[in-house]
Order: sequence, then C-alpha cells, then structure tokens
Amino acid sequence: MKPDRLPPDAPNVLIILIDDAGPGLPDTYGGEVRTDTLSRVQGEGVGFNRFHTTAMCSPTRASLLSGRNHHRIGNGQIAELANDWDGYAGEIPKSSALGAEVLKDYGYATAAFGKWHNTPAVETGASGPFHNWPTSIGFEYFYGFLAGEASQYEPNLVRNTTSVRPGKTPEDGYHLSEDLADDAIHWLRTHKALQPDKPFFLYWATGCLHGPHHIMTEWADKYAGAFDDGWDAYRERVYARAKQKGWIPQDAELTPRDPRLPAWDDIPEDEKPFQRRLMEVAAGFAEHADVQAGRLVDELERLGYDENTLILYIWGDNGSSGEGQNGTISELLAQNGIPSTIPQHIQAMEEMGGLDVLGTAKVDNMYHAGWAWAGSTPYKGMKLLASHLGGTRNPMAVRWPARITADPTPRTQFVHCTDVVPTLYDLIGIAPPDVVNGIPQDPIDGSSFAAALTDPTAPETHRTQYFEIMGSRAIYHDGWMASAFGPRAPWIPGLPEGIFEWSPDHDTWELYDLEHDWSQARDLAEERPDKLDEMKRLFASEAARNSVYPVGGGLWVPVFHPELRISTPYHEWNFAGDITRVPEFIAPALGTRANRVTITTTPGAAPTGVLYKLGGAGGGLTLYVDDGHLCYEYNLFLIQRTKMRSDRTLPAHGVTISVVTSYIDPRPGGPLSVTIEVDGEEWATGTVPVSVPVLFTANDCLDIGVSLGGCVSSDYLDRAPFPYSGTIDDVHVVYAS
Repeated sequence: MKPDRLPPDAPNVLIILIDDAGPGLPDTYGGEVRTDTLSRVQGEGVGFNRFHTTAMCSPTRASLLSGRNHHRIGNGQIAELANDWDGYAGEIPKSSALGAEVLKDYGYATAAFGKWHNTPAVETGASGPFHNWPTSIGFEYFYGFLAGEASQYEPNLVRNTTSVRPGKTPEDGYHLSEDLADDAIHWLRTHKALQPDKPFFLYWATGCLHGPHHIMTEWADKYAGAFDDGWDAYRERVYARAKQKGWIPQDAELTPRDPRLPAWDDIPEDEKPFQRRLMEVAAGFAEHADVQAGRLVDELERLGYDENTLILYIWGDNGSSGEGQNGTISELLAQNGIPSTIPQHIQAMEEMGGLDVLGTAKVDNMYHAGWAWAGSTPYKGMKLLASHLGGTRNPMAVRWPARITADPTPRTQFVHCTDVVPTLYDLIGIAPPDVVNGIPQDPIDGSSFAAALTDPTAPETHRTQYFEIMGSRAIYHDGWMASAFGPRAPWIPGLPEGIFEWSPDHDTWELYDLEHDWSQARDLAEERPDKLDEMKRLFASEAARNSVYPVGGGLWVPVFHPELRISTPYHEWNFAGDITRVPEFIAPALGTRANRVTITTTPGAAPTGVLYKLGGAGGGLTLYVDDGHLCYEYNLFLIQRTKMRSDRTLPAHGVTISVVTSYIDPRPGGPLSVTIEVDGEEWATGTVPVSVPVLFTANDCLDIGVSLGGCVSSDYLDRAPFPYSGTIDDVHVVYAS
C-alpha cells in the first residue's frame, strides 16, 4: 500500500514543454539549433529517444497532464474545432482529474505558465465560466494564454482568471517566452519565501515553436547562412550526426521524402532567400525558448531546489509542424484551407519591408513544410500525421540529481505521453485516487517508466498504444506498428483532393517491425498480411474502447462544416464603448457571417481612431476614423487587403454608423459585400473577394474604441493602439440570419 500523504522527501517537479518541435532541430540530437539547456538537463540525467506524443498539440497536453488517452477524454481534436462526438467534444471530464489536481490535494503547490490549449474556446472570455480554466482543475496559479497559439509580441494574456496586457510593448523589448520565464521565476521566489518546505509542481509550456514564428532579429541572424543548402541537405547532416551522437541506432535508415513534398532543388531561385530566412527565424525562435528554460533551471539552483527537483524537458508536443505549408507570412491560411502562392507572400512581404519583416509583429510567418520534415529527421511525416513517427516521436530529457545518476545511454523503451502522470505518482510514492472532488475517477491509461530512469535495460511497460488525428492513424504493440496515412498531407494547401469521397475503410495500411526498423523505412504489409490483419483488429478494439470512432471525426468542422465551428449561442450583442479583449471565438463572427454593426457615437471635432477591430496583424477586419473619414479594412491574412474610405468626413455631433456585411455567394470563404452607412445614408461600399471560412486568429480579440493586440491595418500601425477620440455610446451587432 502506498501512503495517503506525501513522503518527507517528495521531489519538486518541473515540466518544460516545447511546442511543435521535432528531434531533428536541437544540436543535442544532431540538429543545428543550439539547445544548451536541453543538453544540460540530458547530460546531467538521462534521455528517452522513443517518447511518443499524439501528433497534435492540445491532445498531447491533455494526455500528458491527465495520464489518459486523448479521445477518451474528449480531445481527439483541438478545442476550437470540437464537435458533438464523445471523442472530439473538447472538454476533459472531471472523472479524469489532472495530475496537478491530485498533487495539489496531496500537498503540492501547483502553477502553470504559457500555452494552455485545453479550455473550451467558448469559455475563454472574461466572464468565464471558469470551471475548465487551469486554476479550477489543479493549478493554483496560472499565467499564459488560453489558445493554441499567440503572438509572441502582443498576446492576449490571462493571470489566473483575469485578462491582462503585456507589461511592455514590442518596441520596448517585450517577448512572450521571456515574460513567461520572468513570471515563473517570480513565482518560484515567492514560493521559496512563503512556502519553502512545500514541494511544487511547475508546468512551463512555451508557445514556441508553434506558429507564428516571432523572434528578434539578432536571434535569427545567429543562423544567417546556416540553412542555405536547403532541407534535403540539412536532413542528411542531421541523420549522420544523430548516429555519431548515439541518439539513433547505427542501422537506422533515413526515410525518403514524400514525392508530394517539394525538394529544395524544386524551389525557384528567387524564392530561396525567403525560404532560408523563414528557417533562420525559426531556429532563432527555438534557441531563444531554450535559453528561457535555462533561466528557470538556473533559478532552481540559485534557490537551492536543484538537487531534489525532477525535471522533465520534453522537446515537442508533436513532430515539427508543416502547417506553414509552402512557407507563409500568415500561418492561419492553412487552418482556413485558403490556397495561396509564394509570389503573393513575397509581394506582401516586400510591401511591408522585405525579408527583415520576417519574425516581427507585422507578420505571422512560419517556415516551409520541408523544414518541418527535416526537423523530424530521420522519420517519415510531421505534425498531424499520427501514422508515422515524424509526427509522434519526440525526445525527452529527465534530470533528478537526488535519485538519477547521469547516464549517456539513451532509453529505448516505448514511452507515451500518458505515462508521465503515473510515473510521477510512482516516483513521488503516492497512489492515484479513486475519487477526486467527489467524482469517481476513470482508470489511467499510461504506465510508469520509473524503472528506466535508473536502468536502461528495464522492461518496457507500455506495450500497446493507438494513435489517431483527423483520420491519420496507427497502432503500436510489442514492437510492431501498423499505420494508415489518412486523407490529408498537412503540407498541401487547400482541401485534400477527394476528401468528400474519402472513407477510412479504403485507406491503405502499412506494417513495420520497429525492433528492426527504427524509422519505419521498410513496409512489411505484403510480406506479413497475417500480422497486419492482427494489428488492424487491435486498432479497431482500441479505437472502440477509447471513443475514437468515427475515425476522422476531427475533420468534421475544419473540412466538412466550417460553419459549425465552436461559437456562442448568441445572434445579437450590445457592447459599451469600452469593451476590449473579447476572444474571437466568443465574439460576433463579423468576417464570416452576414451581419449588421450599428454604432451610436459622438465623433467630436476632427475625430480619429479605431471604432472596432477583430483579429490581429496576420488577419482581421477593422473600422476606424482617419482625419474624420470612415475607413474599413478586411485583411485576408496579409495576402489580400480590401480597403474602403469615405469621401465625406464625420460631423462633430452624434451620428449612427452602420456596417452591413452580406454574402454575395453564401458558402464558406465566399465573397462579401460590405456597405458603410451614416444615419441611413450610404457612405462607402466594397467587395471582399475571399472571406475567412473559419477564423482570423487563435488568440487575438474584438476590441471596441481601441486597437489592442496586433494591428489589423498597417495604415495605423505607427499610431497604435490608436484610441478613438470621440465617444461611443453603444455598439449593436446582429446577424442577418
């Protein structure tokens, strides 16, 4: 029997989680991104080269923090694209309490920092409800953002349950990764001062290397020229060095590039500077995040906590991300399924300042999927491909000086993100409770890998594991893996060809003996049809047990029904003139629904400033006043801007301004007609050729009377936040249907 209270030597726990980063990036494992902190944690502890994620960020985080499989706890898709099927509902049930909740009940101080992508999107506003926020499900303190991504310069932040603004501007040197480290360090110092004898559980999850790739120029410049020969050559170098370092076996094969993914030599010469700089920015971004993690480790040592602190540094919640597709200045084009061309991106970039604009707050850039493929060396695939190890295999380094002797031998046991919580319980010496807050608990799916921390030959405890993300799927069992690629290659823009006729029943399965084929290089499906049939039956059983069905259920909203994306039940709103920071998912869908916005205002003399804006620099819409003229802009992810400006100027006395938006062709992404009226008289009209099918941003907001966060229109960038000089009495929004 394990005790019902903490042992006196219970360790502190620090989990460091990097976002969207594969094993081919860090120099720790043969890549070219400098990761001194990762190397330090592994050098003073042990490394796992067969740690596995779900192939997608928020599902991995749900499993990592709860110890349960992602579909079984409603996280088969990100919260913003949830639907009504149990496995994709987007809410972790109270019957699957997070490890933080359990540790808190046992006496730990708990805190989370950074990316939190496990609260239903419609619950992320200032009015809550708060029962699914970090501070209600185990963490006593939270500072970060409630979304899948955020601007690193102008994020919409939350402290506990209060919306807060960054402490300084990008011009003053603000960067989110630094802010998260600063706040975590302050929390540690406060803990040391007020609760020095109480163990802590600290979860630090940076938004790096998820898009947008934002980093100061000097960090990107450190990698100038490092990637000039392209992703194919880079992948060869990383593969050779990973073998030299002993991180992958000598007989591991370098898998070939998917023929649908361009070779570096296929890239036109005039586009290569753009593609190189995107990777330089990403590398600088990643190194900078590792440095911030290092500041946390340094502070642990300064405070005297290092000896009895268990650190798990997980490099990636999935493989490197190809959501930048062909390279982009606005990465949510991919989430919206909007195809574009590189000349479009380069032209828009040149208009904003050329290559130097990449990595700044003006753009939401993300690298070409070729770099993501290289970043997942030596494996096939990348993020969103649950079928192949490039999407699911990430490195993990573990350090605990009090109990773990440094050992350079990589741990090769199959380990899954669901194993972290049961391993913590095992190492701490506590039992997972049967009941939490009066609610009976579901069984934990993971298993402890504690023995492997001190014994590289310890038996493998996680023998069976399914994987599934948007139809891409696999099943692992006792060294074998069967894989079905699924209906979409995440690096190809637009909707997948034939998607509306796709059925998982017709997918081709592959079979791999991972004990003798480290990287899924040799498909044995034809040689071993009996084994493949056995594995497919096992997948069917595991899928049924874990609420995976329907396979591909995560495609329902982003592909088949974007109009059903999570939103509030309201069709009409009344806002006062000082309402700000309303997350896009709970704001009126001004860019994707037919609607009328009516503003009652007294402009005053020579009025100027923002009446409202929705979205951020990478995409959005805004209505503002410039020298008395009413101006409207619909920013389609930087590659297309629709602008209107009235000929007349507003009077000083009270007026009623209306913006009427209607579909010319009523379909997702269809063209819009926009008309601006003052006191019932038409002042300006225009057509938006392509509208946004799903959303403009993941983290930016609706603001009234001011432009907080990113600037939708570059026309007032140098005047931001450009507050409205008049008074706004009321803003009324109503959908047309």
